[in-house]
Amino acid sequence: MNEAEVFVLADRALAALVARIRPEQWDMPMPPTFARRGSDDVPTLRAIVDYHAYDDAWVPDMLAGRTMEEAGATKFDGDLLGDTPVQRFEEIVAAACDAASAVTDFDAVAHLSFGDYTVREYFWQINSFRGLRAHDIAKVIGVEPDLAPELVRGIWDEVSPHAEEWRTIGVFPAAVPVPDDAPLLDRLLGLTGRDPDGS
Repeated sequence: MNEAEVFVLADRALAALVARIRPEQWDMPMPPTFARRGSDDVPTLRAIVDYHAYDDAWVPDMLAGRTMEEAGATKFDGDLLGDTPVQRFEEIVAAACDAASAVTDFDAVAHLSFGDYTVREYFWQINSFRGLRAHDIAKVIGVEPDLAPELVRGIWDEVSPHAEEWRTIGVFPAAVPVPDDAPLLDRLLGLTGRDPDGS
């Protein structure tokens, strides 16, 4: 399974999770672990999903090799979810998945806001972000994450070789010890600083 295929699984998992958010949950405050770096503000669930919509909306341009300036740096500013957040999120995810599925050159350059990376490296970053966030949000809204085994395996294969390097730059908190014979999802959660038995 290549990185684009993992992306589609991860993005679809996140979209399926968003579709399970109940109307009264959109404005709920999120746990402190969802706070953005450099901010003490606790975001709402809607703000978290809107950020993922923003991140996903950029995927087609990034995979096409455009810089943010070439694409229009402010074109996705503002509320992307509108009055139909589930439908809008699904539309944005569909466009991102279509773009990912069309990728053939994983060594092409993606011009991200924080530097240039290969498309492969870009996928490594965004795949784990989506898959793990689907898990995290599911726990907050009280549903099972339902991450497919092939998605868990795909993220594990991408994250595990780089986890300690990424930890040193603040991508993940300290690892949570998990037995070597634990299910792969539990090992992935522990590796990325999540307690499989808690949050």
